Amino acid sequence: MKKILLGAVALAAFAVPATANAALVYVGSWDVYSGPSWSNSPPNGPLAYTGQEAAALLFGGNASDYQISTIDNLVANINNKAWYDTIGYGGSVQAENYNVKYLGLYYGPTSGYTGVLGVSAASAYVQDNLGGQNAINYAFRNTGAVPEPAAWAMMLAGFGLVGSAMRRRSKVAVTFA
Repeated sequence: MKKILLGAVALAAFAVPATANAALVYVGSWDVYSGPSWSNSPPNGPLAYTGQEAAALLFGGNASDYQISTIDNLVANINNKAWYDTIGYGGSVQAENYNVKYLGLYYGPTSGYTGVLGVSAASAYVQDNLGGQNAINYAFRNTGAVPEPAAWAMMLAGFGLVGSAMRRRSKVAVTFA
C-alpha cells in the first residue's frame, strides 16, 4: 500500500515541471512617433530600437520577453511585426526584431546613413517623420511557462491514486476497528 501511495505522489510531483509555450499577456502600446526626437547626426542622435527593444525600454525586462503586433491588443492576432520609421522612406512594417542601425547604434538623419547592405537605418521608437501617421505597436510579454496538458493529466492521475489509496486505507482501518 505504501508503495502505491509513494508511486502516486512521485507521479504527481514529476508531472508538474513539463511545460508548454509560455503565456503571453498584453502590456501596452506605443506610437513610433512618441520616441525621442531626432535632431542631431550620429553619434548624438537617438538610439535605434527594434520593436522588441522598444517594448523592453518602455515596459521593462528584456527584448526577448516580448512579441510585437501591428494589428491590435488581442493575443490571438499577434503578427510578430512592428512599425518602424525608416530613414528616407517613412513608415514601414517589418519583423519585430528588424535591426538596421547606423554604426550599430544610432538612427541617422538622412538616407545617406545606411546600415546592412545599404538599407537605411530604422527605429521602432523615434520622433522623426511619422507625425500624424497611426503607427501603433502593441506589446505582449511572456509571463512564464504553463504546464502542458499531458502534465496536468499525469498530475491529476497521481492525485487520484493518492485519494484512492487513502480511501482504501481508511476502509481497512474501519473494518478492523
